[in-house]
Amino acid sequence: MKTSARLHPSHPSARPARRLATRVAVLALAALAPLAAHAHRQWLLPSATVLSGSDAWVTVDAAVSNDLFYFEHFPLRLDGLAVTAPDGAAAKAENASTGRYRSTFDVRLDKPGTYRVAVVNSGLFASYKVDGQAKRWRGTAEAFAKEVPANAQDLQVTQAEGRVETFVTAGKPGGDALKPTGHGLELVPITHPNDLVAGDAASFRLLLDGKPAANVKVDVVPGGIRYRDQLNELHATTDGEGKFSVKWPSAGMYWLEADVRDDKATIAPARQRRASYAATVEVLPQ
Repeated sequence: MKTSARLHPSHPSARPARRLATRVAVLALAALAPLAAHAHRQWLLPSATVLSGSDAWVTVDAAVSNDLFYFEHFPLRLDGLAVTAPDGAAAKAENASTGRYRSTFDVRLDKPGTYRVAVVNSGLFASYKVDGQAKRWRGTAEAFAKEVPANAQDLQVTQAEGRVETFVTAGKPGGDALKPTGHGLELVPITHPNDLVAGDAASFRLLLDGKPAANVKVDVVPGGIRYRDQLNELHATTDGEGKFSVKWPSAGMYWLEADVRDDKATIAPARQRRASYAATVEVLPQ
């Protein structure tokens, strides 16, 4: 019987195998990293945030992923898509589609000024038991009575309000698109969201139902998580007027996130509410 020769580790033919083994080991360690570093994030990513002229187009990707701005988990559904034009009127999203890992759509910027592009959703989340078995449910208020059993035990219902958005400016920034709606958790720019520069500080205000959201933690994460070992996240906390500031360490795309939990649910039978907010902004080099 012929036996195969075993390559010495220093042999050139053995190097690819060593590299593969090292890569597998690194991936295995990554899989054991804290869950907080791999939380699913919802985001919108425009093809551009600042355009010249008053008649242009942007394509927006929408996804839910572990790594920011990388498609590897789930598409963000567009049921609550709302585009606000600079005059405050609703603008049309065109060519919308949803694939395996992302949704995508186009927006025509046919008016000069700033557009707000958002996906806004409101619904219920429930946890309960049936015959001792733990169950979870998520859906609309209309579907709750039909899909959650009347004999559910240990029923806990939470109202979930979420806003995911980004901002795009054609020509001169301005207009009414950035005015708050007075519903849920919202960002009111003090520094224009399309005028962010590396090395500078920008200021914003968070509102909850149109009122200052005080003492709320805001997480800011730069894109490109996939290509570095650390999140490099920044943290801020709103003051009594809902204000907070961020000093941008470098140019690139950033993701801002905040959430509030309270007992101000407006949809029965929920007694608790979670209001969440996320935005994508671009920081330009000096």
